[in-house]
Amino acid sequence: MVYFHHPLFSSGASHGGSPDRAKAIWDLLYSYDADVVVNGHEHQYERFAPQDPNGVEDAARGIRQFVVGTGSRKLGGFGTTVANSEVRNSDTHGVIKFTLRQGSYEWEFVPVAGKTFTDSGSHDCH
Repeated sequence: MVYFHHPLFSSGASHGGSPDRAKAIWDLLYSYDADVVVNGHEHQYERFAPQDPNGVEDAARGIRQFVVGTGSRKLGGFGTTVANSEVRNSDTHGVIKFTLRQGSYEWEFVPVAGKTFTDSGSHDCH
């Protein structure tokens, strides 16, 4: 699991993806079979299916990306949905919780009190 600020992929209306800042990192991570990338930058929540650095879905070796900018004062909206985007939310503040296990990982978006949006799941590591 790797965390850095600018996402390679994003459907966010404010900034979108940042290939100039993130593509080289993704190329390296993919070559080392990374499983998860967590980014901020956009002020909403978005989860992507496992994909390669070129945005091609890759169930065998792909990296699952989470964009979690839901701790900001003001949440932003979405523009055009990017390929492989599985879940999006732009009206719920909250945090993401990861549980890392030997050979797998779990995620759970935990909303602030009074909100109901959540997202959770698990996946095996490569």
